[in-house]
Amino acid sequence: MTDIAEPQVGGEVEKVVIRFAGDSGDGMQLTGDRFTSASALFGNEFSTLPEFPAEIRAPAGTLAGVSAFQVQISSEEISTPGDEPTVLVAMNPAALKSDLSRLAAAGTLIVNEDAFEERNLEKAGYLENPLEDGSLTGFTVIPVPMTRLTREVCEPLGVKPRVAERSKNFFALGLVSWMYTRPTEPTIEWINQKFSGQEAVIAANTAAFNAGHAFGETAELGSLVVSIRPAELDPGTYTNINGNTALSWGLIAASQLSGLPLFLGSYPITPASDILHELSKRNEFGIRTFQAEDEIAAVSSAIGAAYGGHLAVTTTSGPGVALKGEAIGLAVSLELPLIVVDVQRGGPSTGLPTKTEASDLMMALYGRHGESPMPVVSAHSPSQCFDAAIEAARIALTYKTPVMLLTDGYLANSSEPWKLPDVDALEPITVEFATETNQVNEDGEGVFWPYIRDEKLTRPWAVPGTDGLMHRIGGLEKADGSGNVSYDPGNHGRMTDLRQQRIELIAEDMPLTSVDDPDGAKLALVTWGSTWGAVRSAVRRAREDGLSAAHVHVTHLHPFHRDLGEVLARYDRVVVPELNMGQLVKLLRAEFLVDAQSVNKVMGQPFTAAEIEDIIRRELAELEG
Repeated sequence: MTDIAEPQVGGEVEKVVIRFAGDSGDGMQLTGDRFTSASALFGNEFSTLPEFPAEIRAPAGTLAGVSAFQVQISSEEISTPGDEPTVLVAMNPAALKSDLSRLAAAGTLIVNEDAFEERNLEKAGYLENPLEDGSLTGFTVIPVPMTRLTREVCEPLGVKPRVAERSKNFFALGLVSWMYTRPTEPTIEWINQKFSGQEAVIAANTAAFNAGHAFGETAELGSLVVSIRPAELDPGTYTNINGNTALSWGLIAASQLSGLPLFLGSYPITPASDILHELSKRNEFGIRTFQAEDEIAAVSSAIGAAYGGHLAVTTTSGPGVALKGEAIGLAVSLELPLIVVDVQRGGPSTGLPTKTEASDLMMALYGRHGESPMPVVSAHSPSQCFDAAIEAARIALTYKTPVMLLTDGYLANSSEPWKLPDVDALEPITVEFATETNQVNEDGEGVFWPYIRDEKLTRPWAVPGTDGLMHRIGGLEKADGSGNVSYDPGNHGRMTDLRQQRIELIAEDMPLTSVDDPDGAKLALVTWGSTWGAVRSAVRRAREDGLSAAHVHVTHLHPFHRDLGEVLARYDRVVVPELNMGQLVKLLRAEFLVDAQSVNKVMGQPFTAAEIEDIIRRELAELEG
């Protein structure tokens, strides 16, 4: 390993937002991830936003092919990846043109000047080279010949120029690590572990990283070097985790807490596939994963597993939920526990597979034929996906019902530091299987009726093969109690009422609404899902400026928190920011007759805290007349 000189720190800042952007083959996701990991080991708070094309190999050098990774690192608690980057690393003209508008005024722009040649400029739509035409005045521009320098440091290693060029992302990583005093050892160690056995790749990536790190000093960039001190975190063991991984671990924890084997029936779909990938690696917990041939087979296999006494899960995104609708309705009729994970993405149809949206709420509530109610739970941050998964499992197993668990593409792929929980402190999930008959037939013999209900209106869960508990369930309407097929109108009405009442009873077993309102505000912003982070940050900023706004967060979307109506009635104005055209606001207006106002964003991007802060200022100005 080559020794790397430590940078001379020019100052200290509380936080910085950096965006790495380049062609989809430039390794921007890896670069951002490595920078984040080094920051995590240094002890910083962080929040990330990976963005990438939907195509596996998008057209090189074009705007459609730009892949980006934004990260905010901080010495204080944060909940968003930042409003706008203060540093933009642009590996080619397309990345510059695509992402320059995001860069903060007077921000720092680091460009790979080798990529700004005529062909690439033309692909990006530039008529002139922006590095030469004066259009970047106002920014601190650092042109760096990354491609050439990477080739030069790799040449003595015997690495072919084309192979060496692939390491230029590590040059960029080395330079930014220098500027922000990131520890170098974690990156060098990762390179050796990741590419073990590929000595040429290890040598090239290490040389490029070292060269980028050294470039800052040789190019006299010391004035740009800053330090972000470690955050004051609660004592404990932390890990860098994204939403899909946290959700996967939450499902594993729920399996252990309930004592039930975990089964996942899934069909790969962006952005939910990583849950299947993660769970398939966890054989040590006895997890069974099944990659089905289609969405219908996936959910049907999970229903079969639930019938067999498993903690059953199926994962998908919006298009898959549409395909699973009939089978989910079957699970409602069967009254079996099932977790349906919907990692939402931009729609309709194929839509924006790699971009975020939260427009499946109405489908989660009503996207099945007939009266087929089911609970809906939403996660609000990457690490909180762990708790949301356990909560969905608790409801499903306690009330013998399918549950819809909503996350989105932003939560799925973004990461943040997470303090590992005390496993012994997690609340066990009690599961009871039927073991005895519950009725006596005309001959005085014990028989089992599958729709006899307890005080929670839940029916018994009998594992097939249990002696004496042979029974029949299915999609045709069943008679209350006996489970015999019934076409009686009165029975159908009764069963419909019972299914709805069972779901409504869940509210009595749920936490109250989360309300952040220390000042008795007149304005409340209501959130669900990932809008939590931006609103939380914006509300706190507003308070620092002497403004008063409340933050009301809804985790349980059906049934609602039992005190939600009372909470909303406290405020003169209720505003609901959503990544859709106003779905929750319609429900709140209908359920509680509150004059809730909608603020919508459907651009495949999460809200920024600045956008929400502007809304707060505007609404308060109107309230004050």
